[in-house]
Formats: sequence, structure tokens, C-alpha cells
Amino acid sequence: MEEREALLPGEAGEPDRESVDRPSQGCATALGDPRRWPHRFVVLALMCFLGFGSYFCYDNPAALQTQFLSDMKINTVTFMELYAWYSWPNVVLCFFGGFLLDKVFGIRLGTIIFSLFVCVGQVIVATGALLNAFWLMELGRFVFGIGGESLAVAQNTYAVSWFKGKELNFVFGLQLSMARLGSTVNMNIMGWIYARAAKMLGSMSYSTLGISLMIATSTCVFSLLCALAIAYLDKRAERILNKDQGKTGDVVKLKDVKDFPLSLWLIFLICVFYYVAVFPFIGLGKVFFVEKFNFSLKQASLINSIVYIISAPASPILGFLVDKVGKNIFWVMGSVLITLAAHMMLAFTFWNPWIAMCLLGISYSLLACALWPMVAFVVPEHQLGTAYGFMQSIQNLGLAVIAIAAGSILDSKGYLFLEVFFCACLCVALIAVVVLYFVDLLSEGDLNVTSWNRLKLQAVAAAEAEKEERIRQQQVEDLARIQPMSAFAVRNRYLSRLGAQLPEHYSLHVSALAYRSILK
Repeated sequence: MEEREALLPGEAGEPDRESVDRPSQGCATALGDPRRWPHRFVVLALMCFLGFGSYFCYDNPAALQTQFLSDMKINTVTFMELYAWYSWPNVVLCFFGGFLLDKVFGIRLGTIIFSLFVCVGQVIVATGALLNAFWLMELGRFVFGIGGESLAVAQNTYAVSWFKGKELNFVFGLQLSMARLGSTVNMNIMGWIYARAAKMLGSMSYSTLGISLMIATSTCVFSLLCALAIAYLDKRAERILNKDQGKTGDVVKLKDVKDFPLSLWLIFLICVFYYVAVFPFIGLGKVFFVEKFNFSLKQASLINSIVYIISAPASPILGFLVDKVGKNIFWVMGSVLITLAAHMMLAFTFWNPWIAMCLLGISYSLLACALWPMVAFVVPEHQLGTAYGFMQSIQNLGLAVIAIAAGSILDSKGYLFLEVFFCACLCVALIAVVVLYFVDLLSEGDLNVTSWNRLKLQAVAAAEAEKEERIRQQQVEDLARIQPMSAFAVRNRYLSRLGAQLPEHYSLHVSALAYRSILK
């Protein structure tokens, strides 16, 4: 409550307004007051740009796919290893990112450290290209991956710390939109940067690629500066408002895995087999549109980024729609079916690919809004950290494996077989959704109830939990009253009634064993 009162303006119980408004604290204006919206808007802007560099550079290989293949003289399998090496560290780090932020580094130092990993990783990737050393580029992607996913956790932690309450959903949606903006800008500008670098050098070679990637590093440096700035403002707000550092709140306990219900494992299965049909396709999509639909490189980059362009504005809107309607399983099922239809159109027809890619963008946004919140409906709150960590870990494992498999299929069989492979993955996801529907129906779960009914069920569950807690407290009190007193306690009670002065550390109702050292 103290943090809420400090950070949400206009509520009762605001802490020590005079101490905040004193000129010595630097809060003479609204822009310098951590409780007021202008200051918090500055923090929100820094928060959104915190992950901009990470998302911009993550898909550098997709934006420059043809240049990577020709300049580094590699095949598609080797090219897709750049994505696999990003995912490998996050198979493990998804479990410990929150722990490192909470218990080891703290949110401010942790954010700076993870931003440094992103910067250093991108510099190593660019240096590997400049030296024509692909193994060094893979090492750079590994380092980049160490910071990338954990930086997203830090970004969410800052959001919770500064915007608890009704603003939080809007802030999360805005952060997601900015992330998609970073990916979109990358897809559409990196080709132009490469062309300018080639014109400057007079040729297209690995040096041109390295210079282009080094220029992209500037976005990571910008995000690092945002991390430093927000750390300063958060430290300042902590001093002025006497608030604590933000914490992730996710306590990861691997022993909780054995208690996961079947419905949660089905959600994991849907997550893996859906996303492996989206992200690897985007990573390989540019050449696909050039070869099959005779697009120019610029047109291919634009259509390949349409998924992110649509996702930026659509995610908050669709999230609001899912919140109001409920029926999450039906939304997920619809998302998988639309994505399957989009891939089949790309694989077996020559229809305008803009139709399929727009459908893919809408379904991708819808699934994210409907699938991820379902985890909170099937596991208790104390297991949420473990459940989400496990979900992200399995997702990264699937992406790492499928990225290499997709490259191998493309090299040996071509894009048609690759699209059939993606369709097969989506069919597995669809089967998992259908099974999840019947499991939820038979277990009388609330994954597919309306929003209104879910609120009623949650209210009933909360009332029952409160009633059980009252009964438990009453039982404890009754047990304390009927518990027989020891001889030591009886003697002390007798002496106190006679008016004898007993030491303060003596209790009338505890065993003499607790004071054995005193009685010696």
C-alpha cells in the first residue's frame, strides 16, 4: 500500500507531500515529482525503449538473410544456428532471471548488466562478420541471448514497480507495441543500411555486413543509456518516496513441476508447436517471398515484417477483447486455425501473400493475448513463477531445435516441404487445443468460461479460501486454550497471582524446556 500510495497520484494517504515538494529534493516542478504523471511519463518512455535495441538486433539475420548467406558463404542450416544460439542460454536462464534480479543484482544493477550483455553480444556478432569468423558471430549471439530475455523480465519488473494498479495493463501493452516497433524498424531499415555501407566500400562483402551490424549496435547502446537513466530515476524515487526496489515476485521452485496439472502441460505443448511455426518462418521468410512471389528485397522485407506491424497496435486491442469476453480456449483454437490457413495459402497457392501474412499477424497477436494468461487460471499463485519459467524454457528449447531443423529441411527439400512441416506443427498444436478443451470441460475448469462467470467463480473461491483461513485460525486458538499447562507454567501463574514479580522473559504458558538455560 505504501508503494501504491507513493506512485499512484490523486489517492488518499499520500506520503509527506511537503518532503517531496521541497526544492532541496529537486521536485519543484511536476516533471521532477515521481508521483506526478509528467515524471512517470518520462520513466515510461525509458521503460519502453529499454528493450528496443534487443528486439531490433534479434532479427538482424532475418532482415539481412540474403547478405548473410552470400557474404559469409554459409548454408541455411548454419544461418539458422544464429537463432538457435540465442535460444540455448534461455532454456536455463528463464528459471533464474527473476532470482538474479531479486536476490543477487537488484533490479537496477541487473538491468544494466543485462543491457551490457546485449551490447557486448551484438558487438561480438559484428566483429565476427568483420573478421569473416562465423564461430565468433555464434558466440556473440549466445552472449546476446544471455541478456535479451532477462532484460525483458527486468522491463516488466520496472513496470510493476512504477505502475501498479489500473495503468499496468496499458503499460504492458505499450511495452509490447514498442518491442514490435523495434522488430519492424529492423526489417525495413537494415537492408538500406547495408546498401549504403556497400556503396561506401564499393563492394558487397563480409566487411559490409560487419559494418551494417556494428551500426545496428547503436540501438543497443541507446537502450543501455535508457537503463542507466531509469536506474538513476528509480534510485531517486526510492530516496524521495521511501519506496523499495521493484521485485519480480516470481519464486521458481522446480519441485512444483510434479504438481502441474495436465491442462498446463497441454498449454506448454500449444505454446511450443505454435511459435515454432511463426518465428523460424519469419527468420527465413525474406528469401521465400523473393523466390516464390518474385518480390524485390525491399518488398520482401516489408511483407516479412507485417506480422510485427500488425501486432504493435492489435495486441492491446485484442487483449482488451479477450478480457471482456473470456472463452480463452476458443480464442486460442481460432488463432491456431487462422495461422494454419495462412501457412496453407503460402504453401499451396499463389494468392497475394499479403492476405496470408495479415492473417498471420492477427492470429499471432490474438494467441499471445489468450494463451499466456491461461497459466494463471490453472496453477496457484505461488507456482506462477515456476510455470511461466518452465513455459519460456520449453519455448526456447523448441525454437532452438526447430530453427536448425527448419534450415536443414529448406536446404534439402525446399520451401514447399518447409511449409508442410510448419503446417504439421500447427496440426499438433490444434490437437492439443482440442484435448485441452475436453480436459477443461471434464474437470469443470474455468479456462473456457465467459469473463463474467470467471469473475463469479473467482469471488466464490476467494470467499471459500477466506472461510477456510478463519476456521484454521479458530482451530489454532482453540488448541491453544485447551492445551495443558506444564508444571513450570502452573507455578509461574500461581506466583503471579500471589503478586510475585516474575522476569519479563518468563511466559505463563510455555514449557520449562524453553528456559532450561535460565534455570541452571
